[in-house]
Amino acid sequence: MRVITGKYKGRRFDVPRTFKARPTTDFAKENVFNVLRSYLDFEETTALDLFGGTGSITLELLSRGCPQVTTVEKDRQHYLFIRSVLRELNDEAANPLQGDALKFIERCRQPFELVFADPPYALPELPELPERVLKSDCLKPGGLFILEHGKNHDFSHLPEFLEHRSYGSVNFSFFRKPETAE
Repeated sequence: MRVITGKYKGRRFDVPRTFKARPTTDFAKENVFNVLRSYLDFEETTALDLFGGTGSITLELLSRGCPQVTTVEKDRQHYLFIRSVLRELNDEAANPLQGDALKFIERCRQPFELVFADPPYALPELPELPERVLKSDCLKPGGLFILEHGKNHDFSHLPEFLEHRSYGSVNFSFFRKPETAE
């Protein structure tokens, strides 16, 4: 696993071969972060990484200067790996949590400007994930939600949908939570 750019650019971390996670490819990660750059300033963005997996997205967000990145990962071995990598970096902006991402969405009371989710493609709740996140308190009004998913999902019917990007077999759908009425 490699960090693409930022203060940790080029750093590599060996993911244990026993991991079940499907890490986002470097090609897809680099491209989605290039798109994200047009939507936000990383140095002013608090972020939530749901279904942390290997921690690849978390590391990229930290490397690009996000002042706070919370990662939620259910699998204990994956969580311990993410935590060990973050301890090695000694980055105080990181907040790794072990827990169920779906339950976290429901209980979260701290809103983030960016929520990134890379759930297992076979997750039964994946089709309803955008609506769950967009209606929750974990995403600030006006905040961005990025969902990584397989090619068999289409979320363009949702009013908060912004765009879809595809990089090989990796797909990303972008959403913006509406601003609250004043």
